[in-house]
Amino acid sequence: MRPALFRALSNTAAGPGPQLMGANTLLGNDVYNKDDEDLGDIKEFMIDMRSGKVAYAVLSFGGLLGMGEKLFAVPWAALALDTINKRFTLNVPKAVLKDAPGFDKDRWPAMSDQTWASGIHKFYGTPYSAD
Repeated sequence: MRPALFRALSNTAAGPGPQLMGANTLLGNDVYNKDDEDLGDIKEFMIDMRSGKVAYAVLSFGGLLGMGEKLFAVPWAALALDTINKRFTLNVPKAVLKDAPGFDKDRWPAMSDQTWASGIHKFYGTPYSAD
C-alpha cells in the first residue's frame, strides 16, 4: 500500500481524502474481494474525457515481477474504497477474475468501443450508458 493513501485516510480532517483524492495516491493500491483474497493492484486509471469521470481502473493480476501479468479494465462503479483496510474491494471471486476479459500490457483494447465497454460492464454487473 502506498503511504499517501494511508495519510489521506488517517487524516480526514485535513486534506482532500477520502471523498476527493489525487489519482497518484491511488495508483499501486491493493484490490481485494470480500473473501479477503488478493486480486492485484491498480496500475492505471482511464478517464472519460467527455465527462471528466474515471471510467475504469486497470487492475494487474497474476504474473511474477510484472512478467505474465494480466490486466483488467474494471468499471469504476465496481470498486469500493475500503477505508478500514486502506485498499479497494471488488466483489468478484478470484477464480472468476481469472476468466474475466483481460489484456496484456502490450495489447490494450479499444476502451471507447461501445461493444467492448458494454461487455465489460455486463461482466462486472455495473450499469453502462453509451451517452
